[in-house]
Amino acid sequence: MKRPDLKKLEEQAKDLRRDILNMLAEAGGGHTGSSLSCVEIIFTLYAYTLRYDAKRPDWDNRDRFVLSKGHGCPALYAVLAHFGFFPKEKLKTLRKLGSLLQGHPQLGLPGLEASTGSLGQGLSIANGMALSAKLDKKDTRVYCMLGDGEVNEGQVWEAAMTAAHYKLDNLCAIIDFNKLQIDGFLCDVKGLEPLKDKWHSFGFHSIEIDGHDFNQIMDALDEASGVKEKPTLILAHTTKGKGISFIENKAEWHGIAPKPDELTRALKELE
Repeated sequence: MKRPDLKKLEEQAKDLRRDILNMLAEAGGGHTGSSLSCVEIIFTLYAYTLRYDAKRPDWDNRDRFVLSKGHGCPALYAVLAHFGFFPKEKLKTLRKLGSLLQGHPQLGLPGLEASTGSLGQGLSIANGMALSAKLDKKDTRVYCMLGDGEVNEGQVWEAAMTAAHYKLDNLCAIIDFNKLQIDGFLCDVKGLEPLKDKWHSFGFHSIEIDGHDFNQIMDALDEASGVKEKPTLILAHTTKGKGISFIENKAEWHGIAPKPDELTRALKELE
C-alpha cells in the first residue's frame, strides 16, 4: 500500500489530539494520558493498514481492530470520526447520557468491533475473530491494542498461548508501552521486563518500535502482515500524555480530563 505523506500525518495527529482534549474537557472526565499515548498507532492503522468501508462498517470482508485498553477510547473515537464512520459533531457527546460514545467502547457505535474496558479480555476476543476468519478461509486480519498495565492480567497470557497454539498469523497484538498505569510507574507496581522476550517465548513474532514514529509503525505493520505460522506482537514505546508537556508521564492523568484553563494551555502547545 502507498504510504501517506508523513508531514500530513503529523499535522492530522495534532488535529486528533485537539479533538481528544476538547471532547474530554466537554465531558468533564475521561482518560487523557492513555488516549494521547496511542494516537499515532491507531491513526496509522486506519490511514494505512486496515481494510474497511466507513459507509458500510459491517462489511463482511473488513479487517478488525479491538481496543482492549478501552479507557483510551477517545483516541479511537477521534480517528473513527476523522475517517467518516460518524459525524465529528458526535464527539461532543462523549460520556453523555444516551450517547453511543461512552467512557469505554460499547457496541452500537459504527466502527466498533467489541465492547471493551474490562481489562485483559480484548486479546481473547481478537483470537476468536482471527480463528473464525481462518476457519472460514478469509484473508481478514485482526489487530488488538493492549495497555501495558493491562498485561499484568493473567488472561492476557492465556490468550497469548492460545494465539500461538492456533498459529494465528492473521493476528497482530500491539502494546501501548507508556510505562504508567493508574497506580504509578509499571516498574514500581509490577515489572514487566523483559517484555519483548516474554512474548517471543510465548510463540509470537516480536517487534519493538517507537510508537510515535509513523515510519516505524508502518514498517512494523508491514512486517506483521508477512509473518506466517505465528501471531505478531508490536511493542510500541510511547509517552503517556504525549504532546502536552504538563500531562506527559503523569500517572494522575490516567483518569481525569483537562479543566478550562488546562485545555487552553494544552491547545496552545498544539499550535
